[in-house]
Amino acid sequence: MTNRSHRPRRRSGPRFGLFSIFFFAVFLCFVGGASASLFELFTHNSGAQRSWLLLCGAPVGVVVLLFIIIFNMYTRFGKPLQDMFNAIDSVAEGNLSARVPENNSDMFSELFKRFNKMAGELERSDQQRRNLTADIAHELRTPLHIIQGNLEGIVDGVYKPTDEHINNTLDETRLLSRLVNDLQTLSLAETGQLPLHPTRFLLADLMADLTSSFSSQAASLGIYMETRTANPLQEITADYDRLNQALSNLVGNALRYTPQGGRISIETESISGEERSVRIKVKDTGEGIPTEDLPFIFDRFWRGDKSRSGRTHSGLGLAIAKQLIHAHGGTIQAQSEVGKGTTFIIEIP
Repeated sequence: MTNRSHRPRRRSGPRFGLFSIFFFAVFLCFVGGASASLFELFTHNSGAQRSWLLLCGAPVGVVVLLFIIIFNMYTRFGKPLQDMFNAIDSVAEGNLSARVPENNSDMFSELFKRFNKMAGELERSDQQRRNLTADIAHELRTPLHIIQGNLEGIVDGVYKPTDEHINNTLDETRLLSRLVNDLQTLSLAETGQLPLHPTRFLLADLMADLTSSFSSQAASLGIYMETRTANPLQEITADYDRLNQALSNLVGNALRYTPQGGRISIETESISGEERSVRIKVKDTGEGIPTEDLPFIFDRFWRGDKSRSGRTHSGLGLAIAKQLIHAHGGTIQAQSEVGKGTTFIIEIP
């Protein structure tokens, strides 16, 4: 059975134009013929002839004037709207690259700009969806191949079931599990369905937990880590675990790109003296991020390592941090200079 939703829609614009021309041509002939008949019937002398000539010629002039007005209205309104309807039909049929020429009408220029912007966002979202599918396939392929290769090697007797091979396989399963969990968290946060459990707590306690969680790792890498809290009694209402997760992603990212002997600092301060608003900064003295990469660092699977040689993390940390901050009604931005380091600035209302 044919699916009617996929049939191309018939566009009545050209047929309507031909019908209009035919209708006006017939109407013009009718009025002209009627005027000529009246002229021959009622004119007998020169004075009356001029009067009836003016009277009988008036309908022709009105029709000509009416035709000019309608043509002008079609040029100003009909043609731009027809282009708009054609673009809408194209987008509905899946052609997200369809655009309306914005210079065809001054009256509808703002409408066309907004439609084109909407179509551009739809096209960009569709491209992001395609890229996400490709990225997920790329990230899943490597650990699955490693797991499959190890298990097949053990079954075929190529590898012995030693602790090393088993632990390597187990590490890959942990990586897969972490990737799936990160994708689920990111998906829920982006759709506004991530459950939050806000509580009132001291911001200094959160900073102390972050320091204790990463201090041993920072020490082993030769990186100095410190926290600075402007007001030790500063309180905030938020989901403690989710905010801790977002900041942990930022600190973990800083540890990966800060060389030995570098410094990582976490600073907190009130915004404009407001006791219930806070700004958190995560600073590092790492390698920095190029200016052309800054707009994309919060995208899924973005990595500073273009070759994706590092497989200890999923590439979703910054994207998750952004969505968790947005879920709290806050904002996050990054400032960076190559060779000098990066600063992430978070504001929580």
